[in-house]
Amino acid sequence: MQLRLGSIVEALGGELCGDPDRSIEGLAPLEAATETELSFLSNPRYQQQLAASRAACVIVGPASREAARVRGDCIVAAQPYLYFARLTQLWKSRLGGAPGPAIHPSAVIDSAAVVDPTARVGPLCVIERGARIGAGTTLKAQVTIGENCVIGERCIIHPGAVIGADGFGFAPDDGRWEKIEQLGAVRIGNDVEIGANTCIDRGALHDTVIEDGVKLDNLIQIGHNVRVGKHTAMAGCAAVAGSATIGAYCTIGGRAGILGHLTIADHVHISATSLVTRSILKPGHYSGIFPLDDNAAWEKNAATLKQLYKLRERIKALEKKIDS
Repeated sequence: MQLRLGSIVEALGGELCGDPDRSIEGLAPLEAATETELSFLSNPRYQQQLAASRAACVIVGPASREAARVRGDCIVAAQPYLYFARLTQLWKSRLGGAPGPAIHPSAVIDSAAVVDPTARVGPLCVIERGARIGAGTTLKAQVTIGENCVIGERCIIHPGAVIGADGFGFAPDDGRWEKIEQLGAVRIGNDVEIGANTCIDRGALHDTVIEDGVKLDNLIQIGHNVRVGKHTAMAGCAAVAGSATIGAYCTIGGRAGILGHLTIADHVHISATSLVTRSILKPGHYSGIFPLDDNAAWEKNAATLKQLYKLRERIKALEKKIDS
C-alpha cells in the first residue's frame, strides 16, 4: 500500500514541508525508517536520530521544524505523537481486506444476550445470558462476557479477556471457606479498550464499573466492585483489589498494585511497580519503589530499614534528654 504525503496532510492536517507527491510505503521508527517510510519525532532529546534518519518524511513539532527541513521532507504538527497515532488509524483503514462475518460461527451467544447488529464477535467468544454488547464494539478471539454484564459502544476487547467472572469472595467458617455468591455484574462504558487476558470481576452486590474512555493493558486484574474513572489508563500486570475507587484521568504504571477499599483522586499518576497502601486524595505523581541496586548493597539497605523504628525511638529519647 502507498499513500502520498499530500493525501496524508489533506486527511489529517498539519503543514507539509516537502513534496506532496512523494509516496510513503510504510511507517517505521526514526532509527529504522527507510527512504520510502514515514516516521515521527516527539521528544527533542532524539534530535541526533533525526539528523541521521533515512526516513522519507518525519512528523515533527514546531520547535524541530528547521532541523527537520535540513534533513529532508517533514510534516509539522502541534503534537507529533498524536498526529502519528491518527496516521496509524488512517493507514489501517486503507489496508482494507475482507472483514469476515460479524459473528464468527464458533462464537457461543446465549439466546437471552443482546448483541448490537454493528458489533463484531470473534472466534470462540462466549456471551452469557443477559449480557449486552453495544454498537461498534469488537470482541476478539476467546473473549468471555459473563451473565448480565454490559459493554458500551465502540469498545475493543482483546483475545482471552474475561469480563464478569466471580469476584474473590469467601467467608471463613471454622477452618474452611464459604463462598459468597457474586450477585452484581460489570458495566463498561463507551470507547473502552481492554487488553489480552485481562480479567474484570463482577461485583458482589453492586456492579464493577469501568467508565468511558478507560484503556487497560494486557494481564490486568480488576477486583470486584472496583470503579475506574473515565479516561484512566493502566499498564500491563497492574492489579486493583476489591472495592477500590480510581478517579478520572489517572495513569497506573505496569505491575503497580492498589489495595482494596482505597480511594484514588482524579489526575493521580502511579509509577510502575508501586504498591498503593493508602488513599490518595490529591492529584500528583506518586511512587513507592525500593531502588534497584547491586545485591550486596540492597541487602545492607534492607537490613538498615528494619532498624528505622528503633533508631527513631532512640533519636526521640535523645532529643527529650537534650531538651530537659
